[in-house]
Amino acid sequence: MFTDQLREAIEEEYKAYHFYKSMASLTKDPYWLDFIHHAMEDEKSHYEMFQQLYYMLTGSFVQSLRKPGPCDSLKSCAKKAVRDELEAAELYKVMLLEIPIPEAYNPLFLAMHDETEHAIRFSMMYNAL
Repeated sequence: MFTDQLREAIEEEYKAYHFYKSMASLTKDPYWLDFIHHAMEDEKSHYEMFQQLYYMLTGSFVQSLRKPGPCDSLKSCAKKAVRDELEAAELYKVMLLEIPIPEAYNPLFLAMHDETEHAIRFSMMYNAL
């Protein structure tokens, strides 16, 4: 069901933001920090858009969200990020085919595109480390 998938997306966007915040603490390299901060800001935006969409559909917000554990290695976190970003893009592609209201299209399309971009950035990071 679309609202269940949207709830999952909200939870994952929240986790991704905090995961990248932890990841940023592992480097001082401005190049990698730019990649990480870019993804953090996008994840925050996706979270906010999806919460607004969830509210439009259900009249409530998703609450009691959990933060992920901290990153311990920049390379292993970049590897995990690539997988997570590709999985998110795949979920959003499926959700686009099931949108219940027209207002859902833009947030899902933007998030799907951003997640693909993040996967490319983190793949480059992983391969360079």
